[in-house]
Amino acid sequence: MTDLVRTTLEGGVLTLTLNRADKKNALSKAMYGALVQGMVRAEEEAGIRAVLFQAEGDMFTSGNDIADFTEVAMGKVQPENVAASPFLQCLASSTKPYVAAVQGNAVGVGTTMLLHCDMVIVAEDAKLTVPFVNLALVPEAASTMLLPMRIGYARAYKMFALGEPVSGKEAAEIGIATEAVPASQVRARAMDYAKKLASRPAGALKLTKQLMRDPGLIKHVMEREGVAFKERLRSPEALEAFRAFAERRAPDFTKVA
Repeated sequence: MTDLVRTTLEGGVLTLTLNRADKKNALSKAMYGALVQGMVRAEEEAGIRAVLFQAEGDMFTSGNDIADFTEVAMGKVQPENVAASPFLQCLASSTKPYVAAVQGNAVGVGTTMLLHCDMVIVAEDAKLTVPFVNLALVPEAASTMLLPMRIGYARAYKMFALGEPVSGKEAAEIGIATEAVPASQVRARAMDYAKKLASRPAGALKLTKQLMRDPGLIKHVMEREGVAFKERLRSPEALEAFRAFAERRAPDFTKVA
């Protein structure tokens, strides 16, 4: 497993720590592979009773490594080689309790993955952003269904369409997060919840999660989003968005045919 994702197991809690702070914990293909490996392990080992996501540095994750998207938009890489899909499938089918500890920015999949976590502890000053439309893309991780279910259509549409950040405090108030605490307390509080979940009857927790979620429906929505996402990656609008990002300028979508 790559050093960019550290894995530890203690007291029945498998902790997966994003460890690419110098790159804002941008998720690379290798990191997705390591996360999937850990999540599959969690499903297979009875001794793992809860999973905790956390990150080093001052940011949870800046989302997908935009260099991967740029290569797809320019035709250098096939869309299926962008490695988020197996990770998203694991999130959809997970049966163990998932907890997330979020500090700093959680961008794109860094926010949508939280919709699959059973408990989310955020720093009060964290910023959750889903800037897919700003990149001429569409949301993923079944977030087009899950986010409106959590916070209502109006709030979800605003988050998607404008790509403006939601603070950790607001995320807790509107239902994206379980609780917002000072940044210095995020990891400890999240681990405390993970240990509490690990001490509960695993069978009852598993069935409760299955009754509250419909993995089949979630995967169906992911598939629809995935088709649209791949199409958008190769669109002229996406190419303009990625070129603008590389050139450190504002994109101009009004001139894109």
